[in-house]
Amino acid sequence: MKKDRLLVSLACALALVACGEKKEASYRMDYVVGLDTAGHYVLVDLDMEVAPGTGSVTLNMPRWTPGYYEMLDFPKHLCDFDAADAAGNALDWEKEGMNRWKVTVPGDGKLKVNYRIFANRRDVGSSRVDGGIAFISPAGVFMHRDGDLQHPVSVRFDLPEGWEKISSGLLPVEGTTDTFRADDFDRLYDCPFLLGNYYTCDFEHEGHPYHFAIETPEGIEESGFREDFCKIVSAATRLMGEVPYDNYCLIHMGAGGGGLEHWNSQACYTDGTYRFENRSHQVSFLAFTAHEYFHLYNVKCIRPAELWPFNYDIEAVTPMLWVSEGLTCYYEFRLLRTSGVATPDEALEKLSGYFARYAPYEGQHHMSLRQSSYDIWLNFMNMDENERDVRINYYFKGPVVGLLMDIDIRRHTGQEKSLDDVMRALYNRYYKELRKGFTEEEFWQEVEKVYGGPVPHLRALVNTTGDIDYDSYLRDAGLYVDTESWAVRRVENPTPAQAAFLESMEMT
Repeated sequence: MKKDRLLVSLACALALVACGEKKEASYRMDYVVGLDTAGHYVLVDLDMEVAPGTGSVTLNMPRWTPGYYEMLDFPKHLCDFDAADAAGNALDWEKEGMNRWKVTVPGDGKLKVNYRIFANRRDVGSSRVDGGIAFISPAGVFMHRDGDLQHPVSVRFDLPEGWEKISSGLLPVEGTTDTFRADDFDRLYDCPFLLGNYYTCDFEHEGHPYHFAIETPEGIEESGFREDFCKIVSAATRLMGEVPYDNYCLIHMGAGGGGLEHWNSQACYTDGTYRFENRSHQVSFLAFTAHEYFHLYNVKCIRPAELWPFNYDIEAVTPMLWVSEGLTCYYEFRLLRTSGVATPDEALEKLSGYFARYAPYEGQHHMSLRQSSYDIWLNFMNMDENERDVRINYYFKGPVVGLLMDIDIRRHTGQEKSLDDVMRALYNRYYKELRKGFTEEEFWQEVEKVYGGPVPHLRALVNTTGDIDYDSYLRDAGLYVDTESWAVRRVENPTPAQAAFLESMEMT
Protein backbone atom coordinates (compact mmCIF):
# COMPACT_ATOMS: atom_id res chain seq x y z
CA MET A 1 0.00 0.00 0.00
CA LYS A 2 2.96 2.32 0.46
CA LYS A 3 3.85 4.74 -2.28
CA ASP A 4 7.25 5.91 -3.32
CA ARG A 5 8.86 7.70 -0.36
CA LEU A 6 10.40 10.36 -2.58
CA LEU A 7 7.00 11.25 -4.02
CA VAL A 8 5.48 11.36 -0.54
CA SER A 9 8.19 13.71 0.74
CA LEU A 10 7.75 15.94 -2.30
CA ALA A 11 3.97 16.01 -1.85
CA CYS A 12 4.29 16.99 1.81
CA ALA A 13 6.81 19.69 1.00
CA LEU A 14 4.50 21.09 -1.67
CA ALA A 15 1.64 20.96 0.82
CA LEU A 16 3.55 23.20 3.19
CA VAL A 17 4.17 25.71 0.43
CA ALA A 18 0.58 25.62 -0.81
CA CYS A 19 -0.85 26.20 2.66
CA GLY A 20 1.50 29.07 3.39
CA GLU A 21 3.87 29.27 6.35
CA LYS A 22 2.58 31.10 9.40
CA LYS A 23 5.58 30.25 11.57
CA GLU A 24 9.23 30.18 10.57
CA ALA A 25 10.24 26.53 10.26
CA SER A 26 13.83 25.80 11.16
CA TYR A 27 13.33 22.10 10.49
CA ARG A 28 10.79 19.87 8.78
CA MET A 29 8.47 17.13 10.07
CA ASP A 30 6.28 15.26 7.57
CA TYR A 31 4.21 12.26 8.59
CA VAL A 32 2.72 9.53 6.43
CA VAL A 33 0.11 7.30 8.09
CA GLY A 34 -0.96 3.87 6.92
CA LEU A 35 -3.31 1.32 8.49
CA ASP A 36 -3.14 -2.40 9.26
CA THR A 37 -6.86 -3.09 9.56
CA ALA A 38 -6.44 -6.80 10.36
CA GLY A 39 -3.98 -6.21 13.20
CA HIS A 40 -5.52 -2.92 14.46
CA TYR A 41 -2.34 -0.92 13.90
CA VAL A 42 -1.61 2.64 12.85
CA LEU A 43 1.57 2.59 10.75
CA VAL A 44 3.56 5.78 11.20
CA ASP A 45 6.42 7.06 9.02
CA LEU A 46 8.12 10.33 9.91
CA ASP A 47 10.34 12.09 7.38
CA MET A 48 12.34 14.70 9.30
CA GLU A 49 15.08 17.13 8.34
CA VAL A 50 16.97 19.23 10.87
CA ALA A 51 20.02 21.48 10.56
CA PRO A 52 23.13 19.66 9.29
CA GLY A 53 25.48 18.90 12.14
CA THR A 54 22.73 18.44 14.72
CA GLY A 55 24.06 15.67 16.90
CA SER A 56 20.79 14.19 18.06
CA VAL A 57 17.10 14.89 18.22
CA THR A 58 14.67 13.82 20.94
CA LEU A 59 11.12 12.94 19.94
CA ASN A 60 8.30 13.17 22.47
CA MET A 61 4.89 11.47 22.48
CA PRO A 62 2.22 12.91 24.85
CA ARG A 63 1.02 10.91 27.83
CA TRP A 64 -2.49 12.43 27.85
CA THR A 65 -4.82 14.40 25.63
CA PRO A 66 -6.66 17.59 26.66
CA GLY A 67 -10.20 17.10 27.93
CA TYR A 68 -9.52 13.51 28.99
CA TYR A 69 -8.27 13.95 32.55
CA GLU A 70 -6.45 10.65 32.89
CA MET A 71 -2.88 9.67 32.12
CA LEU A 72 -3.50 7.43 29.13
CA ASP A 73 0.24 6.86 28.64
CA PHE A 74 0.00 6.58 24.88
CA PRO A 75 3.56 5.26 24.43
CA LYS A 76 2.47 1.93 25.93
CA HIS A 77 0.72 1.21 22.61
CA LEU A 78 3.85 1.91 20.52
CA CYS A 79 6.00 -0.89 19.14
CA ASP A 80 8.80 -1.46 16.61
CA PHE A 81 10.38 1.99 16.81
CA ASP A 82 13.14 2.33 14.21
CA ALA A 83 15.26 5.13 12.75
CA ALA A 84 17.39 5.36 9.58
CA ASP A 85 19.17 7.92 7.43
CA ALA A 86 17.98 8.92 3.95
CA ALA A 87 19.76 5.92 2.42
CA GLY A 88 18.09 3.47 4.79
CA ASN A 89 21.07 2.92 7.09
CA ALA A 90 20.10 2.28 10.69
CA LEU A 91 20.63 5.11 13.18
CA ASP A 92 21.41 4.69 16.86
CA TRP A 93 18.65 5.62 19.27
CA GLU A 94 17.77 5.16 22.91
CA LYS A 95 14.68 5.53 25.03
CA GLU A 96 14.66 8.32 27.62
CA GLY A 97 11.95 7.97 30.24
CA MET A 98 8.49 6.76 29.30
CA ASN A 99 7.75 8.96 26.31
CA ARG A 100 11.01 10.19 24.73
CA TRP A 101 13.20 8.72 22.03
CA LYS A 102 16.68 10.20 21.44
CA VAL A 103 17.91 9.58 17.90
CA THR A 104 21.42 10.16 16.53
CA VAL A 105 21.19 12.48 13.50
CA PRO A 106 23.34 11.88 10.38
CA GLY A 107 25.58 14.66 9.12
CA ASP A 108 23.12 15.92 6.50
CA GLY A 109 20.35 16.23 9.10
CA LYS A 110 17.93 13.92 7.24
CA LEU A 111 16.35 11.02 9.07
CA LYS A 112 13.37 8.70 8.86
CA VAL A 113 11.53 7.27 11.84
CA ASN A 114 8.84 4.62 11.78
CA TYR A 115 6.78 2.79 14.39
CA ARG A 116 3.42 1.12 14.91
CA ILE A 117 0.60 2.07 17.29
CA PHE A 118 -1.76 -0.65 18.45
CA ALA A 119 -5.20 0.93 18.10
CA ASN A 120 -8.09 -1.14 19.39
CA ARG A 121 -9.72 0.92 22.17
CA ARG A 122 -13.23 2.35 22.09
CA ASP A 123 -12.68 5.52 24.05
CA VAL A 124 -12.59 9.02 22.63
CA GLY A 125 -9.07 9.68 23.86
CA SER A 126 -7.56 6.69 22.03
CA SER A 127 -7.22 5.51 18.45
CA ARG A 128 -9.12 2.60 16.90
CA VAL A 129 -8.51 0.75 13.61
CA ASP A 130 -11.14 -1.70 12.40
CA GLY A 131 -11.88 -3.44 9.13
CA GLY A 132 -13.85 -0.57 7.62
CA ILE A 133 -13.15 2.48 9.76
CA ALA A 134 -10.41 4.15 11.78
CA PHE A 135 -10.44 6.86 14.42
CA ILE A 136 -7.14 8.66 14.95
CA SER A 137 -6.50 10.44 18.26
CA PRO A 138 -3.44 12.49 17.25
CA ALA A 139 -1.82 12.87 20.68
CA GLY A 140 -1.37 9.12 20.83
CA VAL A 141 0.06 8.80 17.32
CA PHE A 142 2.32 11.74 16.46
CA MET A 143 5.57 12.75 18.16
CA HIS A 144 6.86 16.30 18.40
CA ARG A 145 10.41 17.45 18.86
CA ASP A 146 10.94 17.59 22.59
CA GLY A 147 10.45 21.11 23.92
CA ASP A 148 9.03 22.52 20.68
CA LEU A 149 5.28 22.20 20.29
CA GLN A 150 5.03 25.45 18.32
CA HIS A 151 6.25 24.05 15.02
CA PRO A 152 4.36 23.26 11.79
CA VAL A 153 3.72 19.66 10.86
CA SER A 154 2.15 17.89 7.89
CA VAL A 155 0.28 14.58 7.84
CA ARG A 156 -0.62 12.48 4.82
CA PHE A 157 -2.92 9.46 5.03
CA ASP A 158 -2.27 6.45 2.85
CA LEU A 159 -5.74 4.88 2.96
CA PRO A 160 -6.50 1.20 2.36
CA GLU A 161 -7.92 0.36 -1.03
CA GLY A 162 -11.59 1.31 -1.27
CA TRP A 163 -11.53 3.77 1.64
CA GLU A 164 -12.74 7.14 0.45
CA LYS A 165 -13.27 9.62 3.28
CA ILE A 166 -11.20 11.59 5.80
CA SER A 167 -12.98 13.88 8.26
CA SER A 168 -11.44 16.33 10.73
CA GLY A 169 -11.61 19.86 12.03
CA LEU A 170 -8.41 20.35 10.05
CA LEU A 171 -9.13 20.93 6.37
CA PRO A 172 -7.03 19.21 3.70
CA VAL A 173 -4.35 21.21 1.98
CA GLU A 174 -5.74 22.88 -1.12
CA GLY A 175 -5.58 20.60 -4.12
CA THR A 176 -5.41 17.42 -2.00
CA THR A 177 -7.85 15.20 -0.14
CA ASP A 178 -5.38 13.24 1.98
CA THR A 179 -2.79 15.77 3.21
CA PHE A 180 -3.24 18.03 6.22
CA ARG A 181 -1.13 20.71 7.81
CA ALA A 182 -1.21 22.15 11.32
CA ASP A 183 0.62 25.31 12.30
CA ASP A 184 1.73 23.66 15.54
CA PHE A 185 1.35 20.42 17.48
CA ASP A 186 -1.21 21.81 19.91
CA ARG A 187 -3.46 22.28 16.93
CA LEU A 188 -2.72 18.83 15.50
CA TYR A 189 -3.31 17.13 18.85
CA ASP A 190 -6.69 18.85 19.06
CA CYS A 191 -7.95 17.61 15.68
CA PRO A 192 -8.96 13.93 15.57
CA PHE A 193 -9.56 12.17 12.26
CA LEU A 194 -12.19 9.68 11.12
CA LEU A 195 -11.16 7.56 8.13
CA GLY A 196 -13.08 5.09 5.98
CA ASN A 197 -16.53 4.92 4.41
CA TYR A 198 -19.37 6.38 6.43
CA TYR A 199 -22.22 8.87 6.29
CA THR A 200 -21.22 12.48 5.69
CA CYS A 201 -23.23 15.65 5.35
CA ASP A 202 -21.91 19.10 4.47
CA PHE A 203 -23.96 22.24 4.96
CA GLU A 204 -23.76 25.88 5.99
CA HIS A 205 -25.39 27.43 9.01
CA GLU A 206 -25.32 31.14 9.81
CA GLY A 207 -22.37 31.71 7.49
CA HIS A 208 -20.13 28.83 8.64
CA PRO A 209 -19.49 25.44 6.99
CA TYR A 210 -20.28 22.26 8.93
CA HIS A 211 -19.32 18.67 8.27
CA PHE A 212 -21.04 15.65 9.82
CA ALA A 213 -19.06 12.38 9.85
CA ILE A 214 -21.21 9.62 11.33
CA GLU A 215 -20.26 5.95 11.54
CA THR A 216 -23.73 4.56 12.29
CA PRO A 217 -26.33 6.98 10.86
CA GLU A 218 -29.42 4.79 11.17
CA GLY A 219 -32.42 7.06 11.68
CA ILE A 220 -30.54 10.34 11.43
CA GLU A 221 -32.71 11.85 8.71
CA GLU A 222 -36.06 11.24 10.39
CA SER A 223 -34.72 12.10 13.87
CA GLY A 224 -34.27 15.77 12.94
CA PHE A 225 -30.83 15.70 14.55
CA ARG A 226 -29.25 18.13 12.09
CA GLU A 227 -32.01 20.66 12.64
CA ASP A 228 -31.74 20.30 16.43
CA PHE A 229 -27.97 20.64 16.29
CA CYS A 230 -28.29 23.88 14.32
CA LYS A 231 -30.74 25.22 16.91
CA ILE A 232 -28.21 24.45 19.65
CA VAL A 233 -25.47 26.22 17.69
CA SER A 234 -27.70 29.27 17.22
CA ALA A 235 -28.60 29.35 20.91
CA ALA A 236 -24.93 29.17 21.95
CA THR A 237 -24.08 31.91 19.46
CA ARG A 238 -26.77 34.18 20.90
CA LEU A 239 -25.47 33.46 24.39
CA MET A 240 -21.80 34.13 23.69
CA GLY A 241 -22.12 36.63 20.83
CA GLU A 242 -20.16 34.77 18.14
CA VAL A 243 -18.61 31.48 17.09
CA PRO A 244 -14.83 31.27 17.51
CA TYR A 245 -14.18 28.89 14.58
CA ASP A 246 -14.15 29.08 10.80
CA ASN A 247 -15.51 25.55 10.25
CA TYR A 248 -16.84 22.79 12.48
CA CYS A 249 -16.69 19.00 12.22
CA LEU A 250 -18.99 16.66 14.15
CA ILE A 251 -17.62 13.11 14.45
CA HIS A 252 -20.11 10.62 15.87
CA MET A 253 -19.01 7.00 16.02
CA GLY A 254 -20.93 3.83 16.74
CA ALA A 255 -22.07 2.26 19.98
CA GLY A 256 -19.85 3.09 22.91
CA GLY A 257 -19.40 5.69 25.59
CA GLY A 258 -17.93 9.12 26.01
CA GLY A 259 -17.34 12.29 24.09
CA LEU A 260 -14.47 14.71 23.77
CA GLU A 261 -14.47 18.36 22.82
CA HIS A 262 -11.98 19.87 20.39
CA TRP A 263 -11.24 23.34 19.10
CA ASN A 264 -13.58 23.13 16.11
CA SER A 265 -14.90 19.59 16.33
CA GLN A 266 -16.31 16.99 18.68
CA ALA A 267 -15.70 13.24 18.73
CA CYS A 268 -18.33 11.12 20.45
CA TYR A 269 -19.46 7.54 20.72
CA THR A 270 -23.22 7.08 20.42
CA ASP A 271 -25.93 4.49 20.98
CA GLY A 272 -25.18 3.25 17.46
CA THR A 273 -28.46 4.63 16.13
CA TYR A 274 -30.52 7.80 15.96
CA ARG A 275 -33.71 5.78 16.40
CA PHE A 276 -33.86 6.46 20.09
CA GLU A 277 -35.59 4.09 22.48
CA ASN A 278 -37.76 6.93 23.77
CA ARG A 279 -37.97 10.71 23.88
CA SER A 280 -35.99 10.89 27.15
CA HIS A 281 -33.04 9.14 25.50
CA GLN A 282 -33.22 11.52 22.56
CA VAL A 283 -33.16 14.57 24.85
CA SER A 284 -30.21 13.10 26.76
CA PHE A 285 -28.32 12.64 23.49
CA LEU A 286 -29.04 16.22 22.44
CA ALA A 287 -27.78 17.40 25.85
CA PHE A 288 -24.64 15.31 25.35
CA THR A 289 -24.05 16.91 21.95
CA ALA A 290 -24.72 20.38 23.38
CA HIS A 291 -22.23 19.69 26.16
CA GLU A 292 -19.38 18.90 23.78
CA TYR A 293 -20.32 21.83 21.58
CA PHE A 294 -20.42 24.37 24.43
CA HIS A 295 -16.96 23.21 25.49
CA LEU A 296 -15.54 25.10 22.53
CA TYR A 297 -16.34 28.20 24.57
CA ASN A 298 -15.94 26.86 28.10
CA VAL A 299 -12.55 25.13 28.17
CA LYS A 300 -11.21 25.76 24.68
CA CYS A 301 -11.55 29.55 24.89
CA ILE A 302 -12.43 30.12 28.55
CA ARG A 303 -9.84 27.96 30.28
CA PRO A 304 -8.21 27.70 33.70
CA ALA A 305 -4.67 29.04 33.73
CA GLU A 306 -3.31 25.57 34.53
CA LEU A 307 -4.63 24.29 31.20
CA TRP A 308 -2.55 26.58 29.02
CA PRO A 309 0.06 26.15 27.74
CA PHE A 310 -0.27 22.38 27.80
CA ASN A 311 2.37 20.11 29.24
CA TYR A 312 1.61 16.69 27.80
CA ASP A 313 4.11 14.97 30.09
CA ILE A 314 2.35 15.57 33.43
CA GLU A 315 -1.14 16.08 34.86
CA ALA A 316 -2.63 19.56 34.48
CA VAL A 317 -3.95 19.85 38.04
CA THR A 318 -6.41 22.69 38.64
CA PRO A 319 -9.14 23.48 41.18
CA MET A 320 -11.32 24.90 38.40
CA LEU A 321 -12.57 21.90 36.43
CA TRP A 322 -15.90 22.34 38.20
CA VAL A 323 -16.16 25.47 36.02
CA SER A 324 -14.92 23.81 32.83
CA GLU A 325 -17.02 20.67 33.18
CA GLY A 326 -19.65 21.33 35.83
CA LEU A 327 -20.84 24.64 34.41
CA THR A 328 -20.80 23.15 30.93
CA CYS A 329 -23.21 20.51 32.24
CA TYR A 330 -25.42 23.35 33.49
CA TYR A 331 -25.32 24.93 30.05
CA GLU A 332 -26.57 21.67 28.56
CA PHE A 333 -29.76 22.43 30.48
CA ARG A 334 -29.76 26.09 29.41
CA LEU A 335 -29.16 25.32 25.74
CA LEU A 336 -31.88 22.68 25.68
CA ARG A 337 -34.33 25.41 26.60
CA THR A 338 -32.97 28.46 24.79
CA SER A 339 -32.68 26.42 21.59
CA GLY A 340 -36.19 25.08 21.99
CA VAL A 341 -35.15 21.48 21.34
CA ALA A 342 -36.56 20.40 24.72
CA THR A 343 -39.64 21.40 26.70
CA PRO A 344 -39.34 22.89 30.20
CA ASP A 345 -40.30 19.55 31.73
CA GLU A 346 -37.73 17.69 29.63
CA ALA A 347 -35.02 20.16 30.63
CA LEU A 348 -35.96 19.88 34.31
CA GLU A 349 -35.80 16.09 34.05
CA LYS A 350 -32.23 16.41 32.79
CA LEU A 351 -31.35 18.81 35.61
CA SER A 352 -32.99 16.53 38.18
CA GLY A 353 -30.66 13.74 37.16
CA TYR A 354 -27.69 15.73 38.42
CA PHE A 355 -29.22 16.20 41.88
CA ALA A 356 -30.09 12.50 42.05
CA ARG A 357 -26.57 11.37 41.21
CA TYR A 358 -24.83 13.11 44.12
CA ALA A 359 -27.24 14.66 46.66
CA PRO A 360 -28.49 11.42 48.31
CA TYR A 361 -24.97 10.11 48.93
CA GLU A 362 -22.52 10.47 51.78
CA GLY A 363 -19.64 11.46 49.50
CA GLN A 364 -20.76 15.11 49.46
CA HIS A 365 -19.80 15.31 53.16
CA HIS A 366 -16.26 14.11 52.46
CA MET A 367 -15.25 15.94 49.27
CA SER A 368 -15.91 19.50 48.14
CA LEU A 369 -16.62 20.49 44.58
CA ARG A 370 -13.28 22.29 44.48
CA GLN A 371 -11.43 19.20 45.72
CA SER A 372 -13.11 17.02 43.12
CA SER A 373 -11.45 19.20 40.48
CA TYR A 374 -8.03 18.48 41.95
CA ASP A 375 -8.55 14.78 42.42
CA ILE A 376 -10.09 13.95 39.06
CA TRP A 377 -6.69 12.72 37.87
CA LEU A 378 -6.99 9.99 40.51
CA ASN A 379 -10.69 9.31 40.09
CA PHE A 380 -11.60 9.82 36.42
CA MET A 381 -12.28 6.12 35.92
CA ASN A 382 -12.18 5.06 39.56
CA MET A 383 -14.90 2.47 40.12
CA ASP A 384 -14.13 1.62 43.75
CA GLU A 385 -17.10 0.27 45.70
CA ASN A 386 -16.94 3.20 48.13
CA GLU A 387 -17.04 5.84 45.38
CA ARG A 388 -20.31 7.48 46.43
CA ASP A 389 -19.47 7.16 50.12
CA VAL A 390 -16.33 9.31 50.08
CA ARG A 391 -16.27 11.30 46.81
CA ILE A 392 -18.37 13.46 44.54
CA ASN A 393 -18.11 14.11 40.84
CA TYR A 394 -18.05 17.66 39.48
CA TYR A 395 -20.12 16.47 36.52
CA PHE A 396 -23.05 16.08 38.93
CA LYS A 397 -22.63 18.69 41.67
CA GLY A 398 -21.14 21.26 39.26
CA PRO A 399 -24.36 21.90 37.29
CA VAL A 400 -26.35 22.09 40.53
CA VAL A 401 -24.03 24.81 41.83
CA GLY A 402 -24.27 26.49 38.42
CA LEU A 403 -28.05 26.59 38.75
CA LEU A 404 -27.85 28.07 42.26
CA MET A 405 -25.28 30.67 41.18
CA ASP A 406 -27.39 31.67 38.18
CA ILE A 407 -30.53 32.07 40.29
CA ASP A 408 -28.70 34.06 42.96
CA ILE A 409 -27.12 36.45 40.46
CA ARG A 410 -30.48 37.00 38.77
CA ARG A 411 -32.18 37.60 42.12
CA HIS A 412 -29.51 39.96 43.47
CA THR A 413 -29.42 42.07 40.29
CA GLY A 414 -33.18 42.22 39.78
CA GLN A 415 -32.94 39.98 36.70
CA GLU A 416 -30.57 42.40 34.99
CA LYS A 417 -27.60 40.01 35.14
CA SER A 418 -27.08 36.25 35.14
CA LEU A 419 -24.39 33.59 34.98
CA ASP A 420 -24.44 34.19 31.23
CA ASP A 421 -22.83 37.59 31.88
CA VAL A 422 -20.02 35.90 33.80
CA MET A 423 -19.35 33.51 30.92
CA ARG A 424 -19.34 36.35 28.39
CA ALA A 425 -17.00 38.41 30.58
CA LEU A 426 -14.54 35.53 30.89
CA TYR A 427 -14.70 34.91 27.14
CA ASN A 428 -14.17 38.54 26.17
CA ARG A 429 -11.48 39.36 28.72
CA TYR A 430 -9.36 36.24 29.05
CA TYR A 431 -9.77 34.70 25.61
CA LYS A 432 -10.25 37.64 23.25
CA GLU A 433 -8.42 40.43 25.08
CA LEU A 434 -5.67 38.84 27.21
CA ARG A 435 -5.33 35.52 25.32
CA LYS A 436 -4.63 33.59 28.50
CA GLY A 437 -6.28 31.37 31.05
CA PHE A 438 -7.93 32.67 34.20
CA THR A 439 -6.83 31.94 37.76
CA GLU A 440 -9.20 30.88 40.51
CA GLU A 441 -9.23 34.39 41.98
CA GLU A 442 -9.76 35.97 38.58
CA PHE A 443 -12.82 33.80 38.08
CA TRP A 444 -14.35 34.97 41.35
CA GLN A 445 -13.48 38.58 40.53
CA GLU A 446 -15.56 38.32 37.37
CA VAL A 447 -18.43 36.80 39.35
CA GLU A 448 -18.25 39.67 41.86
CA LYS A 449 -18.28 42.27 39.08
CA VAL A 450 -21.47 40.82 37.65
CA TYR A 451 -23.02 40.22 41.08
CA GLY A 452 -22.15 43.71 42.31
CA GLY A 453 -20.33 42.75 45.49
CA PRO A 454 -18.60 39.96 47.44
CA VAL A 455 -19.95 36.43 47.05
CA PRO A 456 -18.70 34.40 50.05
CA HIS A 457 -21.92 32.39 50.03
CA LEU A 458 -21.35 31.31 46.42
CA ARG A 459 -17.73 30.40 47.11
CA ALA A 460 -18.98 28.32 50.04
CA LEU A 461 -21.08 26.25 47.63
CA VAL A 462 -17.86 25.23 45.91
CA ASN A 463 -15.78 24.71 49.05
CA THR A 464 -18.29 23.15 51.43
CA THR A 465 -18.81 19.53 52.41
CA GLY A 466 -21.89 20.51 54.37
CA ASP A 467 -25.53 20.37 53.44
CA ILE A 468 -26.82 23.00 51.01
CA ASP A 469 -30.10 24.79 51.68
CA TYR A 470 -31.44 24.37 48.15
CA ASP A 471 -34.80 25.91 48.99
CA SER A 472 -33.21 29.24 49.94
CA TYR A 473 -32.06 29.57 46.32
CA LEU A 474 -34.79 27.79 44.39
CA ARG A 475 -37.86 29.21 46.12
CA ASP A 476 -37.55 32.71 44.62
CA ALA A 477 -37.15 31.14 41.19
CA GLY A 478 -40.41 29.23 41.53
CA LEU A 479 -38.67 25.88 41.85
CA TYR A 480 -38.17 23.28 44.56
CA VAL A 481 -36.46 19.92 44.99
CA ASP A 482 -38.41 16.85 45.99
CA THR A 483 -35.85 15.33 48.39
CA GLU A 484 -37.37 11.86 48.08
CA SER A 485 -36.83 11.58 44.32
CA TRP A 486 -34.46 14.57 43.98
CA ALA A 487 -36.57 15.83 41.10
CA VAL A 488 -36.60 19.57 40.42
CA ARG A 489 -40.15 20.84 40.01
CA ARG A 490 -41.99 24.09 39.50
CA VAL A 491 -44.08 25.31 42.43
CA GLU A 492 -47.84 25.20 42.07
CA ASN A 493 -49.56 28.57 41.84
CA PRO A 494 -46.36 30.67 41.59
CA THR A 495 -46.43 34.25 42.77
CA PRO A 496 -46.06 36.95 40.11
CA ALA A 497 -42.39 37.32 41.08
CA GLN A 498 -41.81 33.56 40.81
CA ALA A 499 -43.65 33.43 37.49
CA ALA A 500 -41.47 36.23 36.14
CA PHE A 501 -38.37 34.34 37.28
CA LEU A 502 -39.53 31.12 35.60
CA GLU A 503 -40.24 33.02 32.41
CA SER A 504 -36.81 34.66 32.44
CA MET A 505 -35.20 31.21 32.63
CA GLU A 506 -37.57 29.91 29.93
CA MET A 507 -39.03 27.36 32.33
CA THR A 508 -42.70 28.01 31.60
